[in-house]
Amino acid sequence: MEIKMIAVFGLGNPGKKYEYTRHNAGFCTVDYIAARHGIKINKIGFNSLYGEGTVFGEKMLIVKPQTFMNLSGKAVMAVKNFYKLDNSDILVIYDDVSMPVGQLRVRTKGSPGGHNGIKDILLSINSDEFPRIKMGVGAPPDSQYDLADYVLGKFTDSDIKLLSKAAEKIEENLELAVKRDYNALMGKLNVRI
Repeated sequence: MEIKMIAVFGLGNPGKKYEYTRHNAGFCTVDYIAARHGIKINKIGFNSLYGEGTVFGEKMLIVKPQTFMNLSGKAVMAVKNFYKLDNSDILVIYDDVSMPVGQLRVRTKGSPGGHNGIKDILLSINSDEFPRIKMGVGAPPDSQYDLADYVLGKFTDSDIKLLSKAAEKIEENLELAVKRDYNALMGKLNVRI
């Protein structure tokens, strides 16, 4: 019997200077999921740091691309090709500046919405149909604020509390993603926290 597998990608930028920045919400979330399920993210490959384990009876790969955000598709494509995964076997978690801090939204397809990491994945796998969870990190304080500076800025303490709750909520409902029941996952996560 073929073993099913899901690859959960947290998007972010590698390196100490980017830790706990808004753009690294995906990294922070997959670190939390890995810790809750005893998965060590300590392997190098696929242009990524990754770890593997069994979660809800299915093999799970937790992946942190090391290509920097704008080239995230290289890592996704490498994992997808090596493990011969369908797009439904991929779950991408990333930051979104168009939603309030801590708000979550699940989508199974759609445009990148201005997010360069998602845009690169879409171009790399030649499809906009792959499951994703957007994590709201809030918008810049005003329209004059440079978006790149904003997403590379650090979280405030109050932001960290809200994002920690969001990560907990994702992890609590992870079994729905493992079962590929994304409609049910939308019902659980596409609500204000």
